Amino acid sequence: MNELYTPPERGSRPNDAGPWGKAALGVALLALLLAAAALYFALPRPERSEPEPEPAPSPGTILYRGQELPVLEGVAVNVYEAADFVQEANGWLSYEKEGRKAAVGIDVSFYQGDVDWQQVAGAGVEFAVIRLGYRGYSKGVLQMDSKFEQNIQGALDAGLDVGVYFFSQAVNTWEAEEEAEFVLQALEPYPVKGPVVFDWEFISGGEDVRTAGVEGTALTRCAGVFCDMIQAEGYQPMLYFNQDLGYLYYDLAALDQYPFWLAQYAAAPTFYYDFAMWQYSHTGKVPGIEGDVDLNLAFPAAEGETD
Repeated sequence: MNELYTPPERGSRPNDAGPWGKAALGVALLALLLAAAALYFALPRPERSEPEPEPAPSPGTILYRGQELPVLEGVAVNVYEAADFVQEANGWLSYEKEGRKAAVGIDVSFYQGDVDWQQVAGAGVEFAVIRLGYRGYSKGVLQMDSKFEQNIQGALDAGLDVGVYFFSQAVNTWEAEEEAEFVLQALEPYPVKGPVVFDWEFISGGEDVRTAGVEGTALTRCAGVFCDMIQAEGYQPMLYFNQDLGYLYYDLAALDQYPFWLAQYAAAPTFYYDFAMWQYSHTGKVPGIEGDVDLNLAFPAAEGETD
């Protein structure tokens, strides 16, 4: 308590002007409040401003992450409509357009552990893309996925359509050729009819990431060399990317002879250009697999096109 303050004695009323003085004071205060209210309502009121909408891209451009990107001439565009994607009770998405349905699939690596492929097939999965191997991001050594043989044989035995992917960290076309040769040799014992996928991704963080400075031109050349070699041996090459790589790094006009596999985690894909497969979740649940797994849809070819 502040000792310099002395409270008035209980019951004392300093400056008491009596009941008539209180009444006069109350009238004066009321008049002051009324005058202030009148002044407030008489002043002009500022107009309420609506938030400005996102600027529309200029004709012939795509707006992505605040950048206007020129539309690539001759590259097929995304024609999938959001209304045609349906979330099923199990959390998977389905797609059907004019009676033509997308196939349901997953992609796996050693991270999924031991997969019960018969149970996976029984749950309704129709295809699987299996990691064959990868290049290390620090020293660049080529390595097989430790579960590749087990996964590919299990998926084939379960009657699934099977493709493979290679996790690339190529920094030049020589390394891309080396990766393609590595993949082709590993595929020889298996009747793979699905896509053979070039999957190059940036690695975040760390001083020993050898691909940190790779530019779009070099990346496009690496993808092209890999896909050319895969196609020359009778397989179907495919290019996997997320929106950042697709918009900001790859020259898709130089690679559009190959089908694209888009990774975009959403209820419906919004990527501007066309793609043959869509990875829409990395937290899917599938009977026969413990933990999370990537979920995919493979779209049927349009009328007049061949697979």
